[in-house]
Amino acid sequence: MDVRVEIAREAGQELVDAFGRLLPQLSSRAEPLDHEAVERMVTSDATTVLVARTVDGIAGTLTLALLPLPSGLRGRIEDVVVDSAARGQGIAGLLIQEALRIAEEAGAHTVDLTSRPDREAANRLYERLGFHARRSTVYRVEGYPADPAGKPLTALDANR
Repeated sequence: MDVRVEIAREAGQELVDAFGRLLPQLSSRAEPLDHEAVERMVTSDATTVLVARTVDGIAGTLTLALLPLPSGLRGRIEDVVVDSAARGQGIAGLLIQEALRIAEEAGAHTVDLTSRPDREAANRLYERLGFHARRSTVYRVEGYPADPAGKPLTALDANR
C-alpha cells in the first residue's frame, strides 16, 4: 500500500471529515470536531497534526505536542488512530516515526505517549519502535463541576 505521511497545514473539510470518521474509532467518548477546533490544532505552535494518506484519502492521524518546559523540550504523541479498514499495514508506525523525526529535529529530549493496556497490538508496536513503559503514575482531573450559578469551577475551586 502506498502511504504518504505529511503535516496537515490547513483545516480543510477533508481533515474535519477524517477526524469525524477516525476519532470514534479511538474513543467512544470522543466529541466531534468542528472546523474551528481542527483549525486551532493545525495552527497551534504547540502541536503538529500528521496525516497518513493513501489513494483512498486520509487513513490515519497523529498529534505531536512539543512542550518547552524548565527541564527541556519534551514531546508527547497523542491520539494515534488508523482507520479500521487500513490497520495492520504499518500506517501507525509511519506516523510515529515521522513524529519522532520532527521531535528530534526540534531538539526534544524525550517523547512520551500513553496507551491503554487492552490495546495490545498498539503497545507491541510502541515497544518495537523503542518506547518503554515508565515507572510512573499518571493522574488526571476530568470534568470540573459547576457552582450553583452554573459557572465552571477549576480543579482548585472544586477541592475547596
